[in-house]
Amino acid sequence: MSHTSPRQLLLLADHLKLSLLERQRAVSLNIDAGKQDAQITRSLEDLHDGLEQLEAHARDHETPEENDSDLSRLRKQYNELYAHFHGTAPTSSELKRPNDANLKQDFDAAIAAPQPRRSKSVRFRDNPDEDDPEHQANRTALLAEGERYRDEPQDSNQSQMDNEQIHAYHKQVIQDQDQQLQTLGQSVSRQRMLGIQIGDELDEHNVMLDDVESGVDRHQSTLDRARRRLENVARKGRQNWSWVTIGILIFILVLLIVVLK
Repeated sequence: MSHTSPRQLLLLADHLKLSLLERQRAVSLNIDAGKQDAQITRSLEDLHDGLEQLEAHARDHETPEENDSDLSRLRKQYNELYAHFHGTAPTSSELKRPNDANLKQDFDAAIAAPQPRRSKSVRFRDNPDEDDPEHQANRTALLAEGERYRDEPQDSNQSQMDNEQIHAYHKQVIQDQDQQLQTLGQSVSRQRMLGIQIGDELDEHNVMLDDVESGVDRHQSTLDRARRRLENVARKGRQNWSWVTIGILIFILVLLIVVLK
């Protein structure tokens, strides 16, 4: 890392604070919160290395009292940021307060709950700032740093970002989170509608099953009546066969008597 100034490290600390706030916001919205973990880890390393460099320079040279104050402030912020990222400390008020007042709007956006978009169209403009020249310029500069949406950045240049680049970066992150939330909401709505349709189909199938069951009951009743009629016929047949047998035996007996006489 090239020689850095306390101001650059304070901006890097703001960048880290915003990243952690956005990560916390993503967790609260139930969207992927791990996309920036590698970038946060690298930023923490950059901040640590910059602090070590400034503290070594301060030991070797006489530095203004203001620089000593900035170093103490940076060391405290680094410790809090490190502890918060690794889950050993809760969110402190320092995490929500920018070092650069120009970034207050970005901090407010990262802390605030997302606002629903008032758009009747489904997808015509994914990015409402795509026609904003200032936004496009900042976004282009940010992309040139090679840091946007990379899990493993190739260069550790984050300490060289100015407040405009930090603003552009985190504005885009918030917009992406809101877009993910909107997509998630649409997915939940589709699943709900699908569930309603499945419920309606199940109701229809239940009605069909009830009809089939009623038909089976009717056929069973018909079969039972037919079985009873067959049993009656069989019983009467057995009774009639007995009378026929008796008649034949009487006829044979009479015939024998006549012959023997």
